[in-house]
Amino acid sequence: MRRESADGIQPCSLFIHVDGPPVVPTLTTSYAHGTSSTPLLHDTVGGMLQKSTERHPDKEAVVFVQDGVRKTFAQFQQEVDQAAAGLLALGLKKGDRLGMWGPNIYEWILFQFATAKAGIIMVSVNPAYQLQEVEFALRKVGCKAVVCPTQFKTQQYCDMLRKICPEIDSSIPGDIQSARLPELRTVIVTDSRQPGMFHFDDVMQAAGSQHMQQLQDLQKKIVFDDPINIQFTSGTTGVPKGATLSHHNIVNNAYFVGRRVGYHWKPHTRVCVPVPLYHCFGSVGAGIVMAVHGTTIVFPSAGYDGKANIAAVESERCTFIYGTPTMYVDMINQPDLNKYDLSSLEGGIMAGSPCPPELVRKVVSVMGVKGITIAYGATENSPVTFISSPLDNMERKSETIGYVLDHIEAKIVDPTTEQVLPLGMSGEIMIRGYCVMLEYWKEKGKTDECITGARWYKTGDIGSMDGYSYCKVNGRSKDMIIRGGENIYPAEIEQFLHTHPKVKEAQVVGVKDARMGEEVCACIKLVEGQECTTEEIRDFCKGQVAHFKIPRYVLFVDSFPLTITGKIQKHKLREEAEGRLGIKGEK
Repeated sequence: MRRESADGIQPCSLFIHVDGPPVVPTLTTSYAHGTSSTPLLHDTVGGMLQKSTERHPDKEAVVFVQDGVRKTFAQFQQEVDQAAAGLLALGLKKGDRLGMWGPNIYEWILFQFATAKAGIIMVSVNPAYQLQEVEFALRKVGCKAVVCPTQFKTQQYCDMLRKICPEIDSSIPGDIQSARLPELRTVIVTDSRQPGMFHFDDVMQAAGSQHMQQLQDLQKKIVFDDPINIQFTSGTTGVPKGATLSHHNIVNNAYFVGRRVGYHWKPHTRVCVPVPLYHCFGSVGAGIVMAVHGTTIVFPSAGYDGKANIAAVESERCTFIYGTPTMYVDMINQPDLNKYDLSSLEGGIMAGSPCPPELVRKVVSVMGVKGITIAYGATENSPVTFISSPLDNMERKSETIGYVLDHIEAKIVDPTTEQVLPLGMSGEIMIRGYCVMLEYWKEKGKTDECITGARWYKTGDIGSMDGYSYCKVNGRSKDMIIRGGENIYPAEIEQFLHTHPKVKEAQVVGVKDARMGEEVCACIKLVEGQECTTEEIRDFCKGQVAHFKIPRYVLFVDSFPLTITGKIQKHKLREEAEGRLGIKGEK
């Protein structure tokens, strides 16, 4: 029933109450404000960890299975304070930037909280970055310090830093003077002693009582709107930009995502975290969630390893699991999956790129994760803005990205006019609220391109919304294929192709065509041991999808070009497809 307020405004069309899954379709247009009985938190990252430590000092906070590291909240808090005071002793100050460059190791999460406690802005540097990329990132945000292991797999971190800054070898640790990275003074190595660099132990032993006092005094000066983390956007296209997030951004996002999936009433939650810490899914969804909700976070391995994830779920009795769609595909296809006891798993989050409905169903049927939820967001939104409820039915879980998160506004607009569209119509998803980043670090022009004067963030994603605020994503506006004037969203075709029993993973791109402008090309990874033909795929589509969406080309591939976070690099896939098809020139 529609209620009018005293001023005659009809509020029902404007908001949707999200304390639980919405049961009344109150929206009348594609604008939703997620109202909530739970207020926003007004605390810092350090403050939240302190409170969780006081609540349950002896509970496990972090477990790194491969490295044999286990820390209770009390142990972790003590080492965070020691590391934070150590950074101050080395000369770092509030507002300085420290680059964290490496895989999922204990020191990563330790420095995440140590920097936050000291008011130092941590810069999450992609562990796969090569020379040019890391130099660009460190110079872009003016990192004063870098923390890294000596090496990991083929990545020679210390050697790369020496190539960029040959001055390091002859420097006194903490006093690097580099021509190419003029603001860099300090390199901290987690696992070996190197000329001109500090060892991790040096940091942990650097602080005297005066530095501990300095750290305590600093807590009064750190406010929750201070920038605390710079996350480089994945850079699936273009040059990476430094999304700058505050305590308020990430503490509240972790809080409300945790509440949506039930962490606040499940005191013994143990989360298996195969996603990289360098990305928001890992650093906020795991690290900050641990501090805010007091969950235990379990890291199976330093680098992604599907078998290690499954083994960690069994050995650590994990109740929750995270992953990108690609990671879940990998876990489901582990040859000896049925040998592992996954009965402890109650729920999970799938996010990071579009989640095919068939895959969501398999996570429930094959892995037994009945409480799986789909999350949607962006680094620039800290990151989550829509997420399903564990209680949602299978249709909503598999076909949508869930409903709007508490205290967030979302709207679907015509990309040209920015007018809000009627329910069910596709347009660009825009987001406003506490979750919107402060800025792209020192890039006002780029910031203004994606955040309007009214603080709406333009996601660049195309989606539609129903009366309950459940949203469907059709794809990226830049990935849209325009074939003979018809707009085609790859995600729609990809989701259909995933229902083919021989298809393990499918990605659809537009390739150039002289007559149609673009044609649809499906790149398919087959289930192991299966064979398939172009005709078989095209016949499967006939009568099931509109004729103009049926792939003109079908390419069978062994792998897809990925970012470190498991996102498909569609622009590279398009180039590879055009190369294989002998199509010259650029899109």
